[in-house]
Amino acid sequence: MENYFAGLTTEEVNLETMEIDECSTDQMLRIINQQDMLVPAAVKNEIPNISIAVDIIYNSLKDGGKLFYIGAGTSGRLGVLDASECPPTFGTDPEMVQGHIAGGDIALRTAVEGCEDDFDGGAKLVRECGITAKDVVAGITASGSAPFVLGALEEARICGAATIGIVNNYNTKVEEKCDICIAVVVGPEVITGSTRLKSGTAQKLVLNMLTTTAMIKLGKVYGNMMVDLKATNKKLLDRAKRIVSTVTGVTDETAAGYLDMAQMNAKLAIMMIETGLNRREAEELLEKNNGRLKEAIRDVAKKV
Repeated sequence: MENYFAGLTTEEVNLETMEIDECSTDQMLRIINQQDMLVPAAVKNEIPNISIAVDIIYNSLKDGGKLFYIGAGTSGRLGVLDASECPPTFGTDPEMVQGHIAGGDIALRTAVEGCEDDFDGGAKLVRECGITAKDVVAGITASGSAPFVLGALEEARICGAATIGIVNNYNTKVEEKCDICIAVVVGPEVITGSTRLKSGTAQKLVLNMLTTTAMIKLGKVYGNMMVDLKATNKKLLDRAKRIVSTVTGVTDETAAGYLDMAQMNAKLAIMMIETGLNRREAEELLEKNNGRLKEAIRDVAKKV
């Protein structure tokens, strides 16, 4: 195992940052920033694999499946972050996209030593989550070797679930257990082995792409507006009004009125305004079109 880690890109010494401890504050920041600029290009190189992963996720979610992110340490925290943002952004059920971290929720705030080495723990988590062949399990691990993640992926395959790997090295152990592996290799870290830096940034970008693109394909976005957002606070309520107003051209006051009639459902409010249908009729047509607002509006136009 030691030889395995020694060969990882994420464990290499970065020759460009070896004297960072002797730099001024400004110089340190510029070095970190310069290294961060390498990340988007590395993500771009993996778009073909990210595209395959998105379609796997989309096909699962549209048929009632779920997406499970499973990781350890920084990788696990990023998975939980992305999953937790889906309900307020896209109006999804919290069960649809789930994030799980080795060591449980306490590990979100405090390092739980040794939990990422628990292969059986990862497998047990998959069983406890009731993962089936309808679901997708995405294992996130910078090294591509965290036993907890490997155990989860292996058990997921036994369950018949689709499996995706998100790593920061080539030819990893995760790749052997996945239907598709996204390997965003960003090079040695600014601080040797600190994968919370470039590797973590790369993972965040990939997770953004996976869920955002899948949700767009599911009809959760109209144009570039998050029409399925849940207006659960003043900021989101204001955003919902602006979305309705921007899409339909009505005043903020009118938008607020329709939002009230639609029980704060921006998509439904837009549907009512654009088609002249009442709430029940608009709901039925949206349901008929699987929640796809553009298709529902076009459906009405065809009948006129």
